Amino acid sequence: MIEVKNIAKSFNGIQVLKNIDVLFEKGKTNLIIGQSGSGKTVLLKSIVGLHDVEQGKVIFDGTVFNELNFKDKKEMRKQIGMLFQGGALFDSATVEENVMYPLNMFTELTYSEKRHRANECLKRVNIINANQLYPAEISGGMKKRVAIARAIALNPKYLFCDEPNSGLDPQTAILIDDLIKEITVEYNMTTIVNTHDMNSVMEIGDKVVFIYKGAKWWEGTKDDIFDSENEELNNFIFASKLSQKIRDLKNGH
Repeated sequence: MIEVKNIAKSFNGIQVLKNIDVLFEKGKTNLIIGQSGSGKTVLLKSIVGLHDVEQGKVIFDGTVFNELNFKDKKEMRKQIGMLFQGGALFDSATVEENVMYPLNMFTELTYSEKRHRANECLKRVNIINANQLYPAEISGGMKKRVAIARAIALNPKYLFCDEPNSGLDPQTAILIDDLIKEITVEYNMTTIVNTHDMNSVMEIGDKVVFIYKGAKWWEGTKDDIFDSENEELNNFIFASKLSQKIRDLKNGH
């Protein structure tokens, strides 16, 4: 569980996050949605510690993460998995070496033990016989799955995903969504996904937080969206490529 309490963030005197309070639940996929420039990416980066916040608290299962010193934050990061937009694999490293990266950074396992763990994670995301390939030699969907394998290598309690479906075709995006959901339940993680993909919201949105102009404007489940009377949320949804489908569902067609 991750609690965000009254956090605010500004850049060059412009307030980007405005007193946000939200609870992200364990064992569920918690989705942050909003228009480009709404502050959702800043919120995600503030929670994971890539941005320092000016006020408020970010609490990981009772530990105030943003008040820890450098050493303790590094220790806490062993429990955090991160799936970056685009996958962010190292081009000069093989698939296997990419997955081993956090193990090299945060553990004292032997090379054999790290390689074994990397292979376990690759098998979990259905990557087989690709260990010695380089990112340029695999598809976009495979890159995302390798990135997920790397994110779970340390068996994390928390998983952060930034636009995991960016650049993927619809069918591959569904596979990635399903994989994130499966791993969240299997590992009983607190998973936070930053997305603008309404397909993802409708498929895996156990909890959905809508950010509008830097503020938390609405929260609920994917089912609650159908009955929402929040004008800005509805405008955002209907502007998406699922607009007609959602209109039909709301009208009972």
